[in-house]
Amino acid sequence: MVRPLTLHPHRALPADPAVRAIAVRILEQTAPLPLICMHGHVEAEAFARDTPFADPAQLLIVPDHYVTRMLASQGIDLADLGVPRTDGGAVETDSRTIWRRFCENWHLYRGTPSRYWLEHELVEVFGVDEAPSADSADRLYDRIAETVADPAFRPQQLLDRFGIEIISTTDPASSDLSHHASLAEQGLGERVVPTFRPDAALMIGRDGWAQEVEALGAAAGEEISDLAGLLDALRIQRRRFVAAGARATDHGHLSAAAAPMDEAAAAALVASALAGTVPTPEEAAAFEAHMLLQMAAMSCEDGLVMQLHPGVLRDHASGILARHGRDKGYDIPVATEYTRSLRPLLERFGHDPRFHLVLFTVDETVFSREIAPLAGAYPSVRYGAPWWFLDSPDGMRRFREAATETAGFYNSSGFVDDTRAFASIPARHDLARRIDAGYLARLVAEHRLEEDEATQTAIDLVTTIPRAAYPPLAR
Repeated sequence: MVRPLTLHPHRALPADPAVRAIAVRILEQTAPLPLICMHGHVEAEAFARDTPFADPAQLLIVPDHYVTRMLASQGIDLADLGVPRTDGGAVETDSRTIWRRFCENWHLYRGTPSRYWLEHELVEVFGVDEAPSADSADRLYDRIAETVADPAFRPQQLLDRFGIEIISTTDPASSDLSHHASLAEQGLGERVVPTFRPDAALMIGRDGWAQEVEALGAAAGEEISDLAGLLDALRIQRRRFVAAGARATDHGHLSAAAAPMDEAAAAALVASALAGTVPTPEEAAAFEAHMLLQMAAMSCEDGLVMQLHPGVLRDHASGILARHGRDKGYDIPVATEYTRSLRPLLERFGHDPRFHLVLFTVDETVFSREIAPLAGAYPSVRYGAPWWFLDSPDGMRRFREAATETAGFYNSSGFVDDTRAFASIPARHDLARRIDAGYLARLVAEHRLEEDEATQTAIDLVTTIPRAAYPPLAR
């Protein structure tokens, strides 16, 4: 059976007709505004080379762990979805076959944000008018492939089509930033900017740490033989990121802990690790907490906004990690504590006008208990948008209700899409604007805000607030 695929104009808005009418009016004012994408994972190389996207499966399925993890949860092997193996072993290479597997299992996405994003992409980006199914798979594949082959459907052209004002990439501390240099030469250096991600150089207990430190030293032109050398190299690279247009750092540690370690002990630990001794988990955790404090101090020096994304036990399935590598859908949230963990950092920098910290969480129990109160007290702190498992319609609603009453709207970062799936960026921003319009409409209907105030707040959440949260720096 052919099932038509259309987008209801009032999707994700409140069900109550009176509140929905207000939400529609608010949404009309934000829908045409530009997208400010200050935390993303689209590769800088894709923009710099402006190479055509691959086929539908390679664009929409294989690299998107939101999509593949659902299929994997139903017993479909990642190899059968074309996800590369670390050992170069055999995986499905026929993209049409991969696409058919996805379409045959479309029902699995019912009620998920992935379905919302995919429907938006299929209709708005690719002009599809029937739902995925075993019967429609080949027709959809051909339709999407035709769009992807169009020279107008390239990364740089999509910046204009999607209305993206600015987009950040996320780059390792050891990056030579050559792709960003190329973008600057092409006149896009102000529009596609890097974000400094030093995790691999700070996580001293992680496999590959010594190799990343060596790469960091090579990029910075510094031989790293001790802790002082590591800190110098990080400072040099941060300055290079700022010169390339960076506005923020990004830290994805397991814990939010940021606390000083005895300097001699930290130096001895680095020397030992560089010599090949693997630190204990306790030593590694203490060093990471120490280095987060160092990163905060450096943010005061260079102005980069510090983003903290803790609380995820990454690569939960060691077998998947060994076969397919990192970031394959097996990063699982853990309970996360912020109030005590961040106190040493905020005691030092919380009232420093040079310091700016954006806190994210996948543990929604801390929205109202910890993050919103911190953002509502410290002038340096902003609460970040719902992230990963919470960037869903109901997750966003719960977030608004839990955080806004304590910290208000203007202590937030605005929405960040946090995605590698370039074609889904407009869908993610659209959903966020709809949820905010619905929440603000309820405040109007309850006579807690005037409608003009609600409309201005919605506009600010889309433009004014993210621009203020991630200001440009002097290069």
